[in-house]
Amino acid sequence: MRIIGLDYGERRIGVAVGDPTGTIASPQGAIAVRKDGSHIGEIAALCESLGAERIVVGLPLHLSGAEGASAQAARALAERLQSGVAIPVVLMDERLTTAQAERALLSWDVSRAKRKRVIDGVSAALLLDAYLGRLRGEKQDRDEGNPGARGEG
Repeated sequence: MRIIGLDYGERRIGVAVGDPTGTIASPQGAIAVRKDGSHIGEIAALCESLGAERIVVGLPLHLSGAEGASAQAARALAERLQSGVAIPVVLMDERLTTAQAERALLSWDVSRAKRKRVIDGVSAALLLDAYLGRLRGEKQDRDEGNPGARGEG
């Protein structure tokens, strides 16, 4: 199942794409947020061209779990996408993904200029990777609870 991950920001939306097996999330850069809303159509076109079956939008909650303006904007993006695409749009807690992406890029000794260009996509890939891991865990739990799923029994 191909899944698109989106990390919403005021100016840019980081984009990541999962491989068809749901194993690897790859950063794909960012889409500029436009006042006219045309970024919604750009995301819909990307989903269609890749044959995406789901979109995961990061929900940037405060450390306390409360929602602020950024979380409300991410919810609004998810709602607009849901009305513009024929695939499910889900929200996932993405606290600290940008900070994790920044730390990873620093540890890889990526220059400041390049970090600025790639951080949105890397953040989206971290979000999507966490989501894919959760799906794999759920599948594993189902398989372990059902011996027939593994050909046993």
